[in-house]
Amino acid sequence: MASSRKARLYGGMDAEERRTERRLKLIDAAIEVYGEVGYRGATVKAICEAAELTERYFYESFANSEALLIAAYGHVVGHLHEEMTAAAAAAGDDAEMRLRAALTLYFTRLKQHPKPARVFLLEISGISPAVDAVKLDALRVFSDILVPPALDPKRSDRGAATSLLSVGMVGAVISIARRWVSKQYPQAVEEVVAIAASFCRVALTEADHREDGHLS
Repeated sequence: MASSRKARLYGGMDAEERRTERRLKLIDAAIEVYGEVGYRGATVKAICEAAELTERYFYESFANSEALLIAAYGHVVGHLHEEMTAAAAAAGDDAEMRLRAALTLYFTRLKQHPKPARVFLLEISGISPAVDAVKLDALRVFSDILVPPALDPKRSDRGAATSLLSVGMVGAVISIARRWVSKQYPQAVEEVVAIAASFCRVALTEADHREDGHLS
C-alpha cells in the first residue's frame, strides 16, 4: 500500500492536486496574458507558454478559450467579492459605512491592478451568451454585497421592480468604473467612491419608496 501511494505522489502531491495546481497556473497565466494583449489577442499557445505547461494540460482543464476566460473572470471577481464582503463587515452595521467600505475596496483594487481591470471591465462584453450569464450572476452578488438583504428586511424578499433597481444600481457603479478605468484613473479613489455612493443612495431611496407604497 505504501509503495502504491508513493507511486501516485509527485512532489508531495497526488494526481488530483497536480491537476488543480496546473489549472490555477493556467488561470494565472491567462490573467497575465489577457492584461498584455487582451482576450481576443490571447492564444492558447501563449497562455500555455506563460504557465510553462503544454497544450495537452490546457485541454485537460478547459474545453476552449472561452471556458478559460470564464474561469479567470470567476477567479478574479470571486476574490474581489470576498475582499469587498470583508471590508463591508469590518465597517459594522451602519449601511452607509458598509456601502462606502465595499466601494472603496472595489475602486482601490481596480486602480492597483489596471491590466485585469481593463480586461474584465472593458473587453469582456459581447463575447458570448455564456460569458454574459456569468457576468449577470456576478452583478447579483455585487448587489448583495453593497446592500445585504439580511440587513434590510424590506429587500430580503425583493419584488421585480426592486430587483431591477438593485441591478441598475450596480450597473451604474460598473459604468462609472468602466469610464474611470478607460480614462486611466483621472479622479482620486475617494472622489469616485463618493459619486458611486450617491447613485446607490438614489436607487435605494427609490426602492424604499416603492416598497413603502406597496405595503401601504
